[in-house]
Amino acid sequence: MTTPASSGCPFHGPSSGSAQTASLTRRPSLPPQPPQTVQRGDDGVYYVGSFDLSRQILRSEDVTQAGFMAESATETGMLGRPPVLYAEGEHHHEMRRATARYFTPKHVAEYQPFIAALADDLIAELWQGGEQNLDDLSLKLAVRVAAQVIGLTDSAVPGMERRITHFVESGGDGNPVSTNQLSPARGLLMQGHTLNFFLLDVKPAIARRRRDPQDDLISYLLERGYSDLEILTECLTYGTAGMVTTREFISAAAWHLLHDAELRGRYLHAPEQERFAVLHEILRLEPVVTQLFRRVQRELEVGGVTIPAGSVVALNVQQANVDQAVVGEDAEALCPHRPLPRGVQDPVLSFGDGHHRCPGAFLAIRESDVFLRRLLIWRDLELRRDPSVGYNEVIKGYELRGLRVRFAGSAA
Repeated sequence: MTTPASSGCPFHGPSSGSAQTASLTRRPSLPPQPPQTVQRGDDGVYYVGSFDLSRQILRSEDVTQAGFMAESATETGMLGRPPVLYAEGEHHHEMRRATARYFTPKHVAEYQPFIAALADDLIAELWQGGEQNLDDLSLKLAVRVAAQVIGLTDSAVPGMERRITHFVESGGDGNPVSTNQLSPARGLLMQGHTLNFFLLDVKPAIARRRRDPQDDLISYLLERGYSDLEILTECLTYGTAGMVTTREFISAAAWHLLHDAELRGRYLHAPEQERFAVLHEILRLEPVVTQLFRRVQRELEVGGVTIPAGSVVALNVQQANVDQAVVGEDAEALCPHRPLPRGVQDPVLSFGDGHHRCPGAFLAIRESDVFLRRLLIWRDLELRRDPSVGYNEVIKGYELRGLRVRFAGSAA
């Protein structure tokens, strides 16, 4: 068990500990679990809300991915190799080792000029338009940056970001025991969106890299002999798990920083390490994926409860991230550089843990920082409208829409 963190918020801004620094996206439909307990629900799912127990499960070799369409993607038998998001065992470890180089701090730094130029273009677009939804700009940024890493840079027609979001929006419930599955009509619609994405985005990228391999994921997969279908599935999982979640986090971070002038000033004028600490703390309070699922493969003892093989475990990330035994008594406040026990990272469980921890964590924070700092440094940037908060059942995360911003002195 972790050693409890000391209480007391190191950020003593005027809004510290107020409702303004608390989560803006908290999902009330996820009831909190009693600390350090495992509870079996009426649906047969075992629910966990503590940090220690959640991390124990995430690091166990006796559980596998569940939710986020994991089992439907691996049960069809059409894929010779499951995508890395769902793979287990040695195949998963090998893929993570081989692709880790695309997400190391050194490799991500090579994308910095591209991210900065793209951010400047998007900010110029906002300036020319006068007023826009920040969530639309963050979508363009997240998709284009991830596309560079994956190799999706040769689309037949523009609009890949919409094709990605259509795929996510047409998906079913990410809960592996949910009875709210896709209707035949929605299933056909999802297949249509998938086909569009393949024909317009993935297939042109594959054709280009067969002729001229690049230093990206698709080129690596071709080198390993992956089929077009297997590459499509990898692109879909990276697209939905990476592009969509980064979009939401950028919007959530901007929402916090636009609401709190002191926090915004501290962030803008701090060195990189401190800026990252601010973003990590916002992510702790606003985990994009609020719930993770695992399926137990062998009987598992957790928190004094024996979980039978075949059972599904639901981990409440938003509760684990405010576990007072780990983050202190001021768990609901936004406190960059809060004291944490050794071995606990600043975002706590927002990027997951164990062998399925998000591989693109550093890239997501880096691109968020580049964009937000270049945008928020403009003093005449105004928040015109707070976003609506919805939830995507595929990724079990929030959706922020209509976060309206403008430049007071823009050209429009």
